[in-house]
Amino acid sequence: MQKYRWSLLWLACCHSLAQQPAPAPAIPGLSAPPTQTQSQPAPAGISIRPGDPFQGSLPTGRATPDVLPLSLDDAIARALKYNLGVITGDQNVRLSRAARLHALSQLLPNLTASISETREQVNLAAFGFSGFPGIPNVVGPFNVFDARAYLSQSALDFSAINNHRASAENVRAAEFAFRDAQDTVVFAAASLYLRAIAGASRITEAQAQVDTSQALYTLAVDQRKAGVVPAIDALRAQVELQSQQQRLIFYRNEFEKQKLNLARAIGLPLGQQFSLTDLAPYLAVQALTLDEALDRAYKTRADYQSAQALVRAAERSRDAARSQRLPAVDVNASYGDIGSAVTQSHGTFSLAAAVRIPIYQGGRIRADVEQADAQLQQRRSEAEDLRGRIDNDVRTAFLDLRSAEEQLRLAQSSIQLAKQQLQQSQDRFGAGVTNNIEVVQAQESVVASNDNFISSLYSYNLAKASLARALGLTPDAFKRFIEGAK
Repeated sequence: MQKYRWSLLWLACCHSLAQQPAPAPAIPGLSAPPTQTQSQPAPAGISIRPGDPFQGSLPTGRATPDVLPLSLDDAIARALKYNLGVITGDQNVRLSRAARLHALSQLLPNLTASISETREQVNLAAFGFSGFPGIPNVVGPFNVFDARAYLSQSALDFSAINNHRASAENVRAAEFAFRDAQDTVVFAAASLYLRAIAGASRITEAQAQVDTSQALYTLAVDQRKAGVVPAIDALRAQVELQSQQQRLIFYRNEFEKQKLNLARAIGLPLGQQFSLTDLAPYLAVQALTLDEALDRAYKTRADYQSAQALVRAAERSRDAARSQRLPAVDVNASYGDIGSAVTQSHGTFSLAAAVRIPIYQGGRIRADVEQADAQLQQRRSEAEDLRGRIDNDVRTAFLDLRSAEEQLRLAQSSIQLAKQQLQQSQDRFGAGVTNNIEVVQAQESVVASNDNFISSLYSYNLAKASLARALGLTPDAFKRFIEGAK
């Protein structure tokens, strides 16, 4: 009876442990399997806040019943067309160009024309003309025809000139910001694609473990029927089989959600089924020193060039505010025909030039200068902060890449050792030397080793993508870098 109680207690403990699979290692961008799900932190370089335009897109087209094959190149190409972040950046460029045209209009001549015909009757007495011999108090009615063109031109306005220069720099800043948005979209599409590849690999690995658990369970049942092993071994094998089946269900669900996130970011038609055609093999990055990477980043990062353009724009805006104290020259002219009718008209013109000299503006110019100078200091601080952030991004990517590469090598070795351990445990259990606790533990080691390898490979490829993003590479150069080219 005492022996039976201990058997029940041991069975309950084994069942409890088997229902709590070991959590996967904390790798950025991956969820933990079944019992402990973790939030997925954002990879370096993109934001996953709700409402982030880089996570949205304009779904284009209608879904087809066929399964669409989708490569990494296809995902990047679609993201560059339909991702909301790129579309928003393009519209910002259009807005900045419109602002530049508005500033330019202050320097270009304004030409208007008008044609009018008026019938009037004038009471001269109302204007003080009355009592003159031979002149009636009321004149008319009579016709007045006037066809005239008007020209106004700012001949010299230093404030308008500097405002136009500032708007031109703002256009350059918007164009660089658009390029930076494209780089961010490429990184977002690549990271989501890599995450989905890792999800597919986990399904394959989990299915293999289910098959292994099924074989071990069948073996334990056969041995139990033959009276070689106790019933608890068969029950333990069944618990392990169900645990691996649970992992498989979890990873399949995670993979489908990862595909949804990818489709959402690249603008696939709603409900379109697709398959991933590219794998994520280990491809080492060619030698690139830290100093070379930093030098390239400062030269090619579009966000840094945009920040520098914003500094120049702020400098021009400050000059425009200061220039309001200087005189300005305006020219106005008109020419046209005036008379009682079209056939009874004569040409007339007027030409005037005026010099505007600001004397006292109630402190408005001083306030504009202070505001422009404060904005300039802010732009300079933001540019310096971005320069430091670029340095941090590159150094962090180098550290992550080196760490992921070392982890990947160890994970490859651990898989081989875990498989040998599992094979020896299966042989020992089949020979009746030991129970299947040793087999279950060995199988869990294989599961952990495979998880570590998939996570390490994903982390390595994501680190390469992060380094490419930190360098500010173009989409084509980004793809070559991911494939191992320098």
